[in-house]
Amino acid sequence: MTLKDLNIGEKGIITKVKGRGSFRKRIIEMGFIKGKEITVTRKAPLSDPIEYQIMGYSVSLRQSEAELIEVVTSNESIISGLPYNGVIGTAKLKKEVVKKSKTIDIVMVGNPNSGKTSLFNFASGSREHVGNYAGVTVDSKTTIFKHKGYIFNITDLPGTYSLTAFSPEEIFVRNYITTHMPDIVVNVIDSSNLERNLYLTTQLIDMDIKIVIALNMFDELLKKKDEFNYDLLGKMIGIPFIPTVGSKGKGIKNLLDTIINVYEDSDNTIRHIHINYGKEVEESINKIQEVLRLDKALTDKVSSRFFSIKLIEKDKEIEQKLKTSNYYDKIIEVAKKEIKRLEIIFNEDTETVIANARYGFISGALKETYKQKIIVSDEKTLTQKIDSVLTHKYFGFPIFIFFIWLMFQATFSLGKYPMEWLDMFVSFTGDTLKNILPSSILTDLLIDGIINGVGGVLVFLPNILILFLFISIMEDTGYMARTAFIMDKLMHIIGLHGKSFIPLIMGFGCNVPAIMATRTLNNRTDRLLTILILPFMSCSARLPVYILIAGAVFPKYASHVIFSIYLFGILLSILVALIFKNTIFRNAEAPFVMELPPYRIPTLRSVVRHIWFKASLYLKKMGGVILIASIIIWLLGYFPLNINYSKNYDAEINTYKTQLDKLIISKDANGNLNDSIKNIYKEKINELKLLKESERQQKSYIGKLGKLIEPVIRPLGFDWRMGI
Repeated sequence: MTLKDLNIGEKGIITKVKGRGSFRKRIIEMGFIKGKEITVTRKAPLSDPIEYQIMGYSVSLRQSEAELIEVVTSNESIISGLPYNGVIGTAKLKKEVVKKSKTIDIVMVGNPNSGKTSLFNFASGSREHVGNYAGVTVDSKTTIFKHKGYIFNITDLPGTYSLTAFSPEEIFVRNYITTHMPDIVVNVIDSSNLERNLYLTTQLIDMDIKIVIALNMFDELLKKKDEFNYDLLGKMIGIPFIPTVGSKGKGIKNLLDTIINVYEDSDNTIRHIHINYGKEVEESINKIQEVLRLDKALTDKVSSRFFSIKLIEKDKEIEQKLKTSNYYDKIIEVAKKEIKRLEIIFNEDTETVIANARYGFISGALKETYKQKIIVSDEKTLTQKIDSVLTHKYFGFPIFIFFIWLMFQATFSLGKYPMEWLDMFVSFTGDTLKNILPSSILTDLLIDGIINGVGGVLVFLPNILILFLFISIMEDTGYMARTAFIMDKLMHIIGLHGKSFIPLIMGFGCNVPAIMATRTLNNRTDRLLTILILPFMSCSARLPVYILIAGAVFPKYASHVIFSIYLFGILLSILVALIFKNTIFRNAEAPFVMELPPYRIPTLRSVVRHIWFKASLYLKKMGGVILIASIIIWLLGYFPLNINYSKNYDAEINTYKTQLDKLIISKDANGNLNDSIKNIYKEKINELKLLKESERQQKSYIGKLGKLIEPVIRPLGFDWRMGI
């Protein structure tokens, strides 16, 4: 709850003051500190500003300013039955204030493939999906846990290379930070690629926020035997560096302890610095800042320096945000004037000028703190050796096709054994219950409706687990990113690039997360076109149907048939994409820029989590949609109970049973019963039972429904049974 939410006459206790710069300094000096009681006295005729009483005097704040102050209401104490005398010593109130003030809001940001989500999982005990390729996290994930008396409210944001409004995830991350104003930003950095990862850090520094750097994958830096004095670099830029290995949980405790110290302002490393962009650029920044500071509502939440730099970089998203300001025209006028001046001085666009200055700052900082081991040998790294085969000009594509074929071959061939065991278990369970329970509608519902209905889908779980096992290994090893590299030229023909191929491959698992993964594509046209062709990728939900059809019609070549079905879907998606490219998305550009991460050995923990996460989604579907659907289908097939059959099947069945019993009693002269005669009677009895069941199904509600849709499917050669 914030100060803005209090009603007239309502009292509250301040638990946290957000905001920044002059606003925060001014408000704290006026007595708006943790633990102070504040009362809403009145509101202006238009409800803004609002008058408050604190420490015996009145003060007015705008709603936008009041929104930056968190409170807990005094009424909570009254409701609990505890006495309240306007003193914070009240047990209930004191407990609430301590609880609120000891909640640390944290966001985790970092480059794609920096191990951010692995760190998030280990720190919080969550089970979010991780992978060795860019764009695994496509939205924010939040979790809450306790550490040393503090409540950690951590949000994992999508991976981003910068805070420039170039891609959806970059805009999302920047807007999240500026809107939610977290207490701490944990910047996760890949230790094996410091220079590129620190580029994002320089932008966070410009935002004037508290930062803790998690120096992730530190084991890889040690393996290379590079020397890195991260303590010195931390003191130079005013940010503590904590070495971590997210995949193994190393350094997590130290990271959490450092976050607490930074939050309590007890960390000696923390200090705010300004990145020096050079005399001319700094002069332009100051001139734009002077105009921006006229609008306090803007600079109370976001650093005026950050706004100024983004305007110099020609950030259209920032310009759009500034349109709400009364000083918009003046701000843009000054910004354009300074951009023109800088481009004349440097003879290049201002975006490049700022980027060069940032990398110059990083280079200077690393020159004093980082010493890379010089490798004299021309020997290739392990990643380069593997890539020379897997991404080979001639062998790369056939190897990729082989891996996909192997995935489906294993899915069917290996999956059929546990599939048979599960099928036997479901049948055994149904038969056992049928013998134990009395004959009734509820028994039929339990066995035929629920167990056989859900069990019929459950038996395909092993096939789906094997499919996800292969996809998980491809993701975690880094081969998924190589598929984008291999497929880029073919994808370019249909108006896309290789990066779009990753969501398409993910579509084999499930179309929903695959569609979400298209957010990582920078171009809006790429995202739309990829989403439109994704449904042609056969997801795991369709796999049971393919297995049933292929196993029944082509038992000897089932795996090849399934592979062909998937391949046909891919070819159909290409055809549709070509049509869209030449109609709706004509002349759309598709630039290809994608990181190829180093190959890594998948951890058992990560693979198991990935598979379990997907399996749990499948099991939830069985417990929800499939269970309900099974019951509905059973009810439609079971009712009505009073069916007028075309003949008396039960009487005929009993007649054949009586004759069979007489034959068994009489037998022949030698005391033997002719097997052929016995089999004729049994076949006749079974035939009558099948005819009765067929007629019962035809006259049930589901049979009538099948008859209703039969005219629609009749041209395809299907009857009402196929319609059902």
